[in-house]
Amino acid sequence: MSERPLACSIAILGLVCIAVAGCGRSAPGGIATIPGQTGRGSTATVTHVVDGDTVDLQFDSGTTERTRLLGIDTPETVKPNTPVQCYGPEASAHTKELLAPGTKVIVQRDAEARDRYGRLLVYLWRATDGRFVNEDLITAGFARTLSIAPNTAHRADLGASAAAADAADTGLWGACPPVARR
Repeated sequence: MSERPLACSIAILGLVCIAVAGCGRSAPGGIATIPGQTGRGSTATVTHVVDGDTVDLQFDSGTTERTRLLGIDTPETVKPNTPVQCYGPEASAHTKELLAPGTKVIVQRDAEARDRYGRLLVYLWRATDGRFVNEDLITAGFARTLSIAPNTAHRADLGASAAAADAADTGLWGACPPVARR
């Protein structure tokens, strides 16, 4: 093999490694099939719930990452210079109930690995029962949809769940003034 094809192969392998690791920082550990889907994700353990849509995870590789749940937005409870928003404490409490420390999860990324704060952007499923956490928060009325391209893999399903929760006045849809629900 000549030096040029070998150098190209090494460069391509390096780019693939960086993409899989999330912009140069490792995150993936074990690999698991996502419940009810054909996709696969990394396995991790919840170490801490920050608020309704932000969770700290320890991957099987030993790396701990702050993660932001994709496709959803829960009312704020801990954002600096922002008052606690309507249904924020309830959303945080629900996420803490779903994802107690030690909960095993399956993590899937979308097209963009990280947000501007360096958080890993993820979809989460509980490993024990396959519950899609992002969708559960919307279905139970603890979150609104927040779809930011290119991370739109579950936009249609999450949007349908939000419309149903809104129509039934579930959670924040029935408890908060209209301006706080959007």
